[in-house]
Amino acid sequence: MDEVVKIINDIKAGKIKPIYFLMGEEPYYIDRITEYLEQNLLTEDEKGFNQMVLYGRDTTIDDIVSNAKRYPMMAERQVVIVKEAQELSRTIESLESYALNPQPTTVLVIAYKYKTLDKRKKLVKTIDKMGLVYESKKLYENQVGQWINRVLQGRGYSIEPKANAMLVTFLGNDLSRIANELTKLEIILPKGSTITPHHIEENIGFSKDFNVFEFRKAIGERNQLKAYQIANYFAQNKKDNPMVLVNGQVFSFFSSLLQYHGLKDKSPANVAKILRVSPFFVNDYIGAAKNYPMKKVSGIVATLRDIDIKGKGVGAANLEDADLYKEMLISIFR
Repeated sequence: MDEVVKIINDIKAGKIKPIYFLMGEEPYYIDRITEYLEQNLLTEDEKGFNQMVLYGRDTTIDDIVSNAKRYPMMAERQVVIVKEAQELSRTIESLESYALNPQPTTVLVIAYKYKTLDKRKKLVKTIDKMGLVYESKKLYENQVGQWINRVLQGRGYSIEPKANAMLVTFLGNDLSRIANELTKLEIILPKGSTITPHHIEENIGFSKDFNVFEFRKAIGERNQLKAYQIANYFAQNKKDNPMVLVNGQVFSFFSSLLQYHGLKDKSPANVAKILRVSPFFVNDYIGAAKNYPMKKVSGIVATLRDIDIKGKGVGAANLEDADLYKEMLISIFR
């Protein structure tokens, strides 16, 4: 995120590169940088003749180079943006000859999403020397909560830890989707507001009481009544709570709990680091470890694997979700 801020600040300061090669598994920042360049390098009057957007599936490297070598019309520069450039992965290295001698009055933006090029390749080294190469890496889930806090702080909002954890639990590390949901909340809530679980439930659609987050917590605490109530809710609302996804979350919890049992250093900071979970969840693992010894956890993990197979219809085509939840919880609580 700091690197992205620097890139944007350099553009604002007029330090504009002739080539921006934006690549990586996380599309969010690639889209944000591309969007900023698209909206801010030229005035609206200049864009008509001097800004071109191409798409990887519909163009070639020769077309890109041909457009990049044009001179601007009644403007200081022209901008050529190639979106979905990963579609050109087989021929992208042909861009090297242009990268060696880029047109000084052209800003070429390559948005190469979901993939990366080997930084040892000559093309990458050349662009890095002549322009800018940015790699957008996926965040681990234990980093997403901090990212949410920083984004909201920058926009004049804050969020309660439980609400933050709910977003991470339900949306994982999909930054684009999380950002979209946060934007929805910002439209509704005045600046300075603190986002609560109630706001999440009312405006995003996650129940603050009947969700995977609370389900795992009830299981960890061996709160059988609450766990069965949530399981019953899930079984009756299958569309919003697919069995396979819920089972996957529970499996992830017990897999991490098994790893927790094996840790020598069980300090909260180390647990969060090794298990790659939000610090907000650490106490859940500490409490669950007291209720589920390592041997028991191993058996539960094996059962959850079996339920995953059945949930996908393998060897159990006629089993209802309610039956699978019952099998899950009986195995966990016995």
